[in-house]
Amino acid sequence: MDNDMNATSNNGIFLRGFGNLHDFKIPFFFLFFAIYMLTLTSNLLIIILVSTHYHLQSPMFFFLAHLSFSDLLVTTNILPNMLLITLTDGGMVFLSGCLTQFFFYGLSATTECLLLSAMSYDRYLAICKPLHYHTVMDSKLCSSLVISSWSLSFILTIIPIYFLQRLRFCGINVIDHFFCDLGPLLELSCSDTSFVKLEVFAMSTLLTMVPFVFICVTYVYIILSILRISTNTGRQKAFSTCSSHLAVVCAFYGALFAMYVAPSKGDSAINKGVSLLYTVVTPLFNPIIYSLRNQDIRTTIRKYLRTQKPHI
Repeated sequence: MDNDMNATSNNGIFLRGFGNLHDFKIPFFFLFFAIYMLTLTSNLLIIILVSTHYHLQSPMFFFLAHLSFSDLLVTTNILPNMLLITLTDGGMVFLSGCLTQFFFYGLSATTECLLLSAMSYDRYLAICKPLHYHTVMDSKLCSSLVISSWSLSFILTIIPIYFLQRLRFCGINVIDHFFCDLGPLLELSCSDTSFVKLEVFAMSTLLTMVPFVFICVTYVYIILSILRISTNTGRQKAFSTCSSHLAVVCAFYGALFAMYVAPSKGDSAINKGVSLLYTVVTPLFNPIIYSLRNQDIRTTIRKYLRTQKPHI
């Protein structure tokens, strides 16, 4: 048994990637590469703009910058290796590398849930308690919410990694996926994985459903407050301040819930397609939403791009 486990640890795990799409690997490679470059550029641009422009250094944009960093984390954690295995019809990764990839994947997902909750609370205060907004949502609270989000996510993500690295891995060391997701990884183990599955399910449910319920409750209050505004112009202006966040929440939780309902075994094509939504599409979608729907971001981007043009 130990020899089998050592073989998996030393020889690595083979990720099949998109081997069934061999004839289209070149177009897929360039498609994923273009998405990767756009995701890096758009999220880095958001971070740079928020960091360097004083009028964007409000609580909402402060949270947005950390959301973009979380998107960069999941993108750089998965896409470079995915590009490689797409081009080579699969690739090897050491068990330690597999666990590291799963750790950063979980860290990003958990942090994003908590940051979206913090952003919903910010929007609740801005619309429902405008007179108390600047008193309550000060820089100290913003920093505390962000630090708590990253710290809690780190602690709660490292726990399943601890139990995963204690499992014995043996047998066929092949994962029919493009990254080291939990389900396919547990299938390689010859240990009893019921405790790990229960622990991860309970923790992931807690960390996704509690923030989701909190966001829903805040938006109930937000919508009720907006409906009490007497003029259509006032209602539209109030709703526009939270429409970008609401669109990001729908995109993120839509992809997350799709991963929950996807079959854990059986059709790997469905699992890969659903995983692409969260790991590839959502990190690109978030900055685009804020760029298109937020006037401050659009104006700042135009000014920033004009200043970067070479003077002749």
